[in-house]
Amino acid sequence: MKLNRLITYLFLIVAGLSPALKTSAQARLYKLSGIVADSTDKKTLDYITVVLKNDKNVTIKVMLTKNNGTFAFTGVAPLKYTIGLSAVGYRPKSVVVDMTNNQDSSMGTILLNSQGKQLKDVSITADKPIVKQEIDRISYDLQADPESKVSSVLEMLRKVPFVSLDANDNILLNGNNSYKILINGKPSGMMERDPINILRSMPASTIQRIEVITTPPAKYDAEGLAGIINIITNKKIDNGYNGTVNVNDRYPGGPGFGSSFTVKDGKLGISGFGNGSIYSSPSTSTLITRTTTGATPTSLIQQGSSSSNGRSGSVGTEISYEIDSLNLISGQFSINGSKSDGNSYQSSQQTGIVQGYDINNASNSHGSGLDASVNYQLGFKGDKSKLLTFSYRYYGYGNTGDNDLVTTNRVNYPTPDYNQNNHTTSSEQTVQVDYVKSFKQWSIEAGVKGIFRDNQSNFEYDSFNAATNQFVLDTAFSNKFANTQNIYAVYNTWQYKGKGWGIKAGLRAEQTYTDADFISTASNVHQSYLNIFPSVAANLDFKDNSGINFGFSQRVKRPSIDRLNPFVDRSNPDFISSGNPNLQRVVINAVQFGYHFTHKASVNIGVTYNFATGLDLPVAVFNPITNVTSTTYQNSGNVAGVGGNVNINYPITKQWNFSLNGNSMYFWLSGPVNGVVQNNDFVTLSINLTTGYSFNNGWRVNAGFGLTGRNPTGLQGSSNGFASSSLSVNKQIIKNKLVFSAAARNPFKQYRTNTTITNGSDFAQTNVNQVYFRSFSASLNYNFGKLKDGIKKNKRGINNDDK
Repeated sequence: MKLNRLITYLFLIVAGLSPALKTSAQARLYKLSGIVADSTDKKTLDYITVVLKNDKNVTIKVMLTKNNGTFAFTGVAPLKYTIGLSAVGYRPKSVVVDMTNNQDSSMGTILLNSQGKQLKDVSITADKPIVKQEIDRISYDLQADPESKVSSVLEMLRKVPFVSLDANDNILLNGNNSYKILINGKPSGMMERDPINILRSMPASTIQRIEVITTPPAKYDAEGLAGIINIITNKKIDNGYNGTVNVNDRYPGGPGFGSSFTVKDGKLGISGFGNGSIYSSPSTSTLITRTTTGATPTSLIQQGSSSSNGRSGSVGTEISYEIDSLNLISGQFSINGSKSDGNSYQSSQQTGIVQGYDINNASNSHGSGLDASVNYQLGFKGDKSKLLTFSYRYYGYGNTGDNDLVTTNRVNYPTPDYNQNNHTTSSEQTVQVDYVKSFKQWSIEAGVKGIFRDNQSNFEYDSFNAATNQFVLDTAFSNKFANTQNIYAVYNTWQYKGKGWGIKAGLRAEQTYTDADFISTASNVHQSYLNIFPSVAANLDFKDNSGINFGFSQRVKRPSIDRLNPFVDRSNPDFISSGNPNLQRVVINAVQFGYHFTHKASVNIGVTYNFATGLDLPVAVFNPITNVTSTTYQNSGNVAGVGGNVNINYPITKQWNFSLNGNSMYFWLSGPVNGVVQNNDFVTLSINLTTGYSFNNGWRVNAGFGLTGRNPTGLQGSSNGFASSSLSVNKQIIKNKLVFSAAARNPFKQYRTNTTITNGSDFAQTNVNQVYFRSFSASLNYNFGKLKDGIKKNKRGINNDDK
């Protein structure tokens, strides 16, 4: 109350009011009250957001209406105000109130009109929604979450509905690791190469929101079994400029920065973003054990340590120019790069067969990517709802990885020292034409598309020759690999928006041609197949601020170059891994049902059921002759899963809030491994609880607790779960401009142990990796700029979300 009075006094001073008036204002404050009701049935409305703003459009107070629809602001100075009312399912309304007559004021009954056909979003918070439910997707507004000021995008993903992270920070969508990550609705080379490190380097404060498209409509490419994660970095802007700059540091880890900006002057609009980080992982321990049965049982123990350092960054821009009211051209360009170096030591001792050795492995990798596109949008004078868009896009990336191994203390270990070098490149060109038209409550989308991909891999294995004291290329373990893939697609989507409900349905046809050429072995693979993918999504909202949604879709997973590439990783001689050039596509069916409501507490609940055959899963086989475990991918799995997601946001008071994001999935996995059928039924669980309290002096304290259960690693094993905790503080140094944040994550536990168990018919294997768990971070986030009119951008463009 004291703070509100102080603000009032300051405004009176700025307004230049006389001392007598100020004295009167200090002596007497008044009450402003009213009732909110539905304009149709005149029933009072509870939990309606009511915002009191002064004549400078500055928010003074915010409250929710009570069960009988009433609200009352007390301690109101005699000035002119604007009352703003908003609620899900109703059109926002503003009412001007003049309190200068020095008396209490009752506004009587204020009627709100239903949004009718515009009703499509469900919001978690009143003033700035955190979660929104639409027909085919759900979105999380990072700008509305104070924790985004001190967290990376990777950390914030734990709070996004349907998303979870496993023990190794691998991102899961509905418990599945097959999905697409888009940036502003477009694919990105940096997300293809190294999404975990890229998202770890992105300050969440530079991101607007994250969309989870669980039932992708037909306009999206069908790739990604679980759906699409779309990260929105920029927003529509006005004439003028705005932006944000973030600098941060973390231990262990390193410094980082992020920035985004938008500028518009007349017909020209420019937006851009950039981020970068240095990440250092201190030395941690590793342990691998393996026991085998058979004619000669063995026991293997490998102990060691590893450390790494990494750097990554990206920068991008988008330019839009409105030639006239019917012609718009836009372009996009971005580059990214990363580099990492690591060192590991391993001591290996095996009994049953007496063998031992120590290995030092120096590894490094580096890569870069480029994206560029251009779009031309054509409007029509006779029908402004009709648009035709022509688009072209190119992107490519390359990555090189090296491993140099030196062996000492050999006991019955004849394999000479060796180096491994693997260089991969990928390029893609896309042409696309899209058409959209609306009439009354209907909208139609249709388009054609061609994607042309070229992937190359050159793997070299250099073995040490003691006679010449040099490393020599071993062609038996080396391989050159070329892969081309052409996809031709056509789609059609229809959408209808009724009063409080909507439905979207469509079909997409994709013809795929894949050719793989293994130059070193003079062999090749050819695949050709046609798929037709249906999708339907519906949403129904009720007058009590609740609603239900339903979705069905079919998705496809085409094997990537990483899984097709026959490159054999021999960095650990007793455990080798490789890709499988004979992998086939996988089609999955997904059904989803959701329920959402918003009263004082806001809840989103989702239930999913997925099933597929021939899923490509890792398969590990032990060879008793060589005593080596080999892992590759095979289309051997039949899978079904049923799961759910719960996302809750509850404002305990105006200053104290609580939220929960929980995911669980039950999997049935079945398939043959080395001629023996394996079954792996599994329950996964991820829970993230957060709470925050805002003080009147600009400070905010946040606390969080997370629990991640075990996860399957295919047909043969699982990884362990873990618990996590966090504590952070934010301080607004300059209101809505400059924010300081600091955080401590897992302060009570320095290390976390990740354990993966793999079992076969004749072996049992355990991998234990220690990771540094405790971390401390701090950041400064600065917002700047001033805007006027909205920028115009192409409504259609290339979205290669199919791989």
